[in-house]
Amino acid sequence: MLPKQTIKTLLFDSQPGLSVHIKGWVRTFRSHRFISINDGSTIHNLQCVVDFEKMDDQLLKRITTGSCLSIKGLLTESLGKGQRVEVQVESIDILGDAEADPEKGDVYPLQPKAHSLEFLREIAHLRFRTNTFGAVFRIRHAMTFAMHTFFHERGFFNIHSPIITGSDCEGAGEIFRVSTLDPSRPPLTPSGEVDYAQDFFGKQTHLTVSGQLEAELAAMALGKVYTFGPTFRAENSNTARHLAEFWMIEPEVAFADLNDNMDLAEANLKYLIEYALKNCNDDLQFLNQRLLDEEKNKKKEERSEMSLIERLRFVAEQEFERITYTEAIDILQKSKPNKEKKFQYLIDGWGVDLQSEHERYLVEKHFKKPVILTDYPKEIKAFYMRVNDDGKTVRAMDILFPGIGEIVGGSQREERLTKLQERIRELHIPENNLWWYLDSRKFGTAPHAGYGLGFERLLLFITGMSNVRDVIPFPRTPHNAEF
Repeated sequence: MLPKQTIKTLLFDSQPGLSVHIKGWVRTFRSHRFISINDGSTIHNLQCVVDFEKMDDQLLKRITTGSCLSIKGLLTESLGKGQRVEVQVESIDILGDAEADPEKGDVYPLQPKAHSLEFLREIAHLRFRTNTFGAVFRIRHAMTFAMHTFFHERGFFNIHSPIITGSDCEGAGEIFRVSTLDPSRPPLTPSGEVDYAQDFFGKQTHLTVSGQLEAELAAMALGKVYTFGPTFRAENSNTARHLAEFWMIEPEVAFADLNDNMDLAEANLKYLIEYALKNCNDDLQFLNQRLLDEEKNKKKEERSEMSLIERLRFVAEQEFERITYTEAIDILQKSKPNKEKKFQYLIDGWGVDLQSEHERYLVEKHFKKPVILTDYPKEIKAFYMRVNDDGKTVRAMDILFPGIGEIVGGSQREERLTKLQERIRELHIPENNLWWYLDSRKFGTAPHAGYGLGFERLLLFITGMSNVRDVIPFPRTPHNAEF
């Protein structure tokens, strides 16, 4: 029995004269003669040439865009342009018709024409079959593999942090609750509140917003660890940068300070970009051309100065600019957009939380390279960040990328028990909810640091897509949990 070969192997690693067996989905079928087929292994299609005089006419009539076929034939040199080889078809089996009833409006949605990204989100169960999303999700896989490789090569251990938790790492309160209680008739305490003691876990629980706190515990024994998993925020935001369910990479390193943290994060990002450039060339070339075609429809002043691939190379080759929050505020206050009141959120003094427009100004207009901001006011950062000697700022860092804004957020962690307890009390966080976290400062505490890298934001940058919903297979957003 002739084994099935992938289209990628046949196009790039096989010589003419080979008997082949391929399986895939029809992209186009022209003139009852030329079948363009794809099996997902590459963005490129393989042309299969049919001698319709030797084929069953009724079978050929069933073949339409979207049909799934099994084809056997001979690999030959292609007579057409733009392809090295093609298949002279000897037999065809239809594994799955693209059944449609036009009279009932039941037509295969992915006809060979341009489709908007908004439309494709509505049929996310089929959008994998398009060139754009095939490229995006092959790159997503490559970045997943590269991420694990980066940390493995540096002696890190992967930790599976819990998805259900009783602590809110960020303290923002935007959480999805997990409960088995009857929502229409929950048990009540004598004071009339929901009695969570009768819930499955005996307390209030929710989906995690971060695996950081658990990773810190592991780092206090294993030295260098990282998590890579889903996180959840019940933030009612319908922007192109927000999801309710997304993936985070969160390394934690014992005996590391803020400078070590910045060095690791910069190396991490550059490694991933370089890996994509080296191993995802065909998909990146396609996405690069897609963006170039989009740019033609923009006004000259709105067009990007660099193509996607040029931007990736530029960032991979640049040393990231490192400045303090205080220096950034000074730059922004003196900036033209601030003076002319073109920022939506004007910078009127030290202590404000920076918005995306400010981050992008620093990266895209002022420095024109990635920027690492450090030493933020403690009032706008989380309780676990180490307080600086000035008592006003913390050893935090954010990495800002062109077109994205913040892509990494991290800090040196507060390892001093008394200082950590002070911050918890300042923010009115119940200490008893974090007794286990405080124990790590009581028993053999050590300086340590870590960061969180938003996987979807990384993918936005690498693929050039403009909406975070288009770099995750099935986006979860307000009023949308389809598929």
